[in-house]
Amino acid sequence: MDSRILILLHLIATVFMTGVIWIVQILHYPLFNMVGRENFAAYEAAHTNLITLVVMPAMLVELILTAMIFFAPPASVPSSLNWLNAVLLAVIWLSTAFLQVPQHSILAGGFDEKAYRMLVNSNWIRTVAWSAKAVIAALMVWLVMKS
Repeated sequence: MDSRILILLHLIATVFMTGVIWIVQILHYPLFNMVGRENFAAYEAAHTNLITLVVMPAMLVELILTAMIFFAPPASVPSSLNWLNAVLLAVIWLSTAFLQVPQHSILAGGFDEKAYRMLVNSNWIRTVAWSAKAVIAALMVWLVMKS
């Protein structure tokens, strides 16, 4: 695949997920606290099923594109930038698996204030990491396009 197309697709996937995570962090997760205790388990189940349909394909595409760039980087992309891009994606996936998913598992049984607070607070890790990754992806595009 042409490195310009690869880098552009990577930027699109990363920026898409950055937008999603900011909406989740600023809008969606804060609304969890307003659902009501009696309906929360059903709401959480619906949230988990529907958000997975949105984020999982994009996260997998971003993972594949990041791996492709990592293992065959364009000559104009410094190795430090390539490594940082991959490390940030690892942080995002590890945070998802070990911080956010366990809190959603707790919340599946009903609203739990501690799990809710942990979910909202720990999600800043992904929000910041995806935001930084979007800047890196844009810089990669600029470097590849100017070369």
